[in-house]
Amino acid sequence: MSLIYFNPKEAESIHILREVAAQFERPVLLFSGGKDSITLVRLAQKAFYPARIPFPLLHIDTGHNFPETIQFRDELVKELGLELIVRNVQDSIDQGKVREEKGRYASRNTLQTTTLLDAIEEFKFDACIGGARRDEEKARAKERVFSVRDDFGQWDEKNQRPELFDMLNGRIEQGQHVRVFPISNWTELDVWEYIKTENIKIPSIYFAHKREVFFRDGLIWTANEHVYREPHEEVIEKMVRFRTVGDMTCTAAVLSEADTLDTVVEEIRLSTLSERGARIDDKRSEAAMEKRKKVGYF
Repeated sequence: MSLIYFNPKEAESIHILREVAAQFERPVLLFSGGKDSITLVRLAQKAFYPARIPFPLLHIDTGHNFPETIQFRDELVKELGLELIVRNVQDSIDQGKVREEKGRYASRNTLQTTTLLDAIEEFKFDACIGGARRDEEKARAKERVFSVRDDFGQWDEKNQRPELFDMLNGRIEQGQHVRVFPISNWTELDVWEYIKTENIKIPSIYFAHKREVFFRDGLIWTANEHVYREPHEEVIEKMVRFRTVGDMTCTAAVLSEADTLDTVVEEIRLSTLSERGARIDDKRSEAAMEKRKKVGYF
């Protein structure tokens, strides 16, 4: 007799996704091409099978994304027959809505907020499904599963609803929208073990590979025209991988030999460092993430 595999966190996430479909008129899944949003796509497939996923994917493209991630995004959308909406930070820059940063730590990461809020207004999305998890960062640990944003897209952590048991309240006023986090209670290890169990395809940069990099501030940066580099910062080739995927101007690599799902899972299991320890945008201040979230960041 075969045993039925049951994952309580998967079941919770599927319940949340079905609640989104039931309670909102125009939901969207925020897709970065990273492991968390890829996991959300698999969960959505299961939640609505055999029907198609009933909402589009939205990618806010900084123009400085890793090419491997963009290629993976396009292949996944084509393979699964999904609707993909792409909005570009470069357009926000060209329209004068945001100003490009300059210098040593310049990044387009924070500029995504304006592009995202414009897209939400353009399509009148009332629920934006994201892959944030409470274990990632202390500001994200404060989030509800249904996190209400005001008519300016802003987050007030003191003005959120209690979520008792599995009851999710999606009622919002005109102009408001909700950010939904179906894998909020998952850990990084949970995500990787799920990817392994489900044999989910992920971008190649999550696995160890040789890459031209340089060292700065104890972090390992991709040697690319979009990433600021001082003349004295030497480019070398190292075996690295990425634990988190974002704009390459704020996402550093880690030294690694883990080139399979088994070895990646084991590496994460033994790691004592935070997943977002390689994100320079979180190091700008003690409350960097919280400040970004208050004005509408992911």
